[in-house]
Amino acid sequence: MNNTQVATTGERADLLASLARHRQFLRHTVRDLTDEQARQRTTASELTLGGLIKHVASVEQGWADFVLDGPSAMTDYSAMTEDDVARWADQFKLLPDETLDGVLAGYEKVARRTDDLVASLPDLNLSHPLPNAPWFPPGERRSARRVFLHIIAETAQHAGHADIIRESLDGAKSMG
Repeated sequence: MNNTQVATTGERADLLASLARHRQFLRHTVRDLTDEQARQRTTASELTLGGLIKHVASVEQGWADFVLDGPSAMTDYSAMTEDDVARWADQFKLLPDETLDGVLAGYEKVARRTDDLVASLPDLNLSHPLPNAPWFPPGERRSARRVFLHIIAETAQHAGHADIIRESLDGAKSMG
């Protein structure tokens, strides 16, 4: 990453503020939970609160890597094995050897790195071709700006999922 700091005003300040707001919603949803509660499924979905934190952190890290290194930083989904798919599914669960505090600390580290990238990347128009995946049209490119907007959308979407899971767990509401 380029250590030349670009002013965090205008568009960059807006991106950082939106990232911070949606991350706070997601973190707030897991306040005062035990590890066991963070592992519980409370809906028909496989999603758990601890797993959502892990997933959002993993997705954010993967996309930040993409901004820096292009498609080689992401998985070629056509080459995934059954073991790869199983490992991917584990990101949606807080595993027995993991703690909620641990995944929150990991998420914080990922968030700081992304924030530094938003603030220091010389050009938000920098783009790379998307990796091979069935959900990406062949030959499509993604700019850093669009990646950061995707991270915001992903975080906001999963904060909403987390709110439903938390309300189903113990009645606590995060956003309303």
